[in-house]
Amino acid sequence: MAPFGWLRPPAPFIGGANARLPEPLSLIFFREIPLRLLSTPGARRLTAVIAVSGLTLLGACDSGVPASQAQPAAMPPPEVTVLTVQPEPVTLTRELPGRTRPFLVAEVRPQVTGIVHKRLFQEGSQVRAGQPLYQLEDDTYRASVESAAAAVARAQATLESAELQARRITDLARVNAVSKQDHDNAVAALRQAQADLKAAQAAQRNAGITLEHASIRSPISGRIGKSTVTVGALVTANQATALATVQQFAPMYVDVAQSATELLQLRREIEAGKLSATTDIPVTIVLEDGSPYAHKGKLTFADLSVEPGTGSFLLRVEVPNPDEWLLPGMYVRAIISVGERSDGILVPTQSVLRDPKGGAAVIVVDADDVVQPRPVQANRTVGQRTLIDDGLQAGDRVIVEGLQKAQPGGKVRPVEVATGQNAVPAGDQAAPAGAAAD
Repeated sequence: MAPFGWLRPPAPFIGGANARLPEPLSLIFFREIPLRLLSTPGARRLTAVIAVSGLTLLGACDSGVPASQAQPAAMPPPEVTVLTVQPEPVTLTRELPGRTRPFLVAEVRPQVTGIVHKRLFQEGSQVRAGQPLYQLEDDTYRASVESAAAAVARAQATLESAELQARRITDLARVNAVSKQDHDNAVAALRQAQADLKAAQAAQRNAGITLEHASIRSPISGRIGKSTVTVGALVTANQATALATVQQFAPMYVDVAQSATELLQLRREIEAGKLSATTDIPVTIVLEDGSPYAHKGKLTFADLSVEPGTGSFLLRVEVPNPDEWLLPGMYVRAIISVGERSDGILVPTQSVLRDPKGGAAVIVVDADDVVQPRPVQANRTVGQRTLIDDGLQAGDRVIVEGLQKAQPGGKVRPVEVATGQNAVPAGDQAAPAGAAAD
């Protein structure tokens, strides 16, 4: 027997009324192979493969239909979720970065020179307007007040003497008992005494004010920071270094910067009738950790000039801060309303496709349930949706789920999106699509 003679092909099939199907290759294999060769692991694996192949071929022969001529069953159209777009009012907002600023700031400086005798506040505490903060040594200022009081007393005595002298001279002048020169001198001395008294009284008030300045008081109500001097330090009048700083946190300012280019674009859209201006819209503040601030603010001021270095201008938002959650210098984001569109068309952002050049398109389903790509113009995102400027009309059906199953020109089975699934969450913002996050 020639080597591997047991792998010879089976007898040819001869048709006829009593013809039999040829034996499957697997049966021939098992019948012809020597048993001693089945003991190796490789032979056992080969045996299993040939057995499965033979059974498959036998099943095809028994069905009476050649395997190459079998046709797959027609697949039903794939199911996709669509959204029927309808115009709706859309308030466009812009998220701008900003820094918090205190409502009032006062730097405490001495108005007189002296040695700090006492510090009368706790650093970081709340102080009231007029509350004493520092007490300077005031012995010399008290002495000045007493000296000024004595000068006032002397001026009063001089005035009384001048009044008596002027009265007597006036009586004598009526009977021509004194000369006119003596009468004029008496009247002038009286007026000089009156002026001296006023000057002494003014000096007394000035000495009293100086004495009061020895007690340094808070100019405003607010929270005071750290002290830059200690007891025993010498301070001078109107020195450059502040003794402490008092800041008022309630309310708080948020200063944000807006691009002048965006302002021009918004004005053009308002003039063209695409947008309507909004007023008195509350401003939402987003904290640095991404959480929204509990209190809404209001826009109070817009700067009249553009910063040359940045091309932006300042907007100021006033925000209530009763619990003092906002501190000066914090980084926050302000969501400010920039306009309102009465007939905006919104689609889920996930349904907007972008090409490498930045062009936008959506996949729509026409009246015959045929898939068609549709170029659109989208320049803003509104939360989880995109505002479409051009390319869609009311009643168009946009595929929002199942895009991978939709082929252009192919038929699909559209299913309308559930009601409320496309709603915009509270606090959504509007910003130019594709712009970098602030």
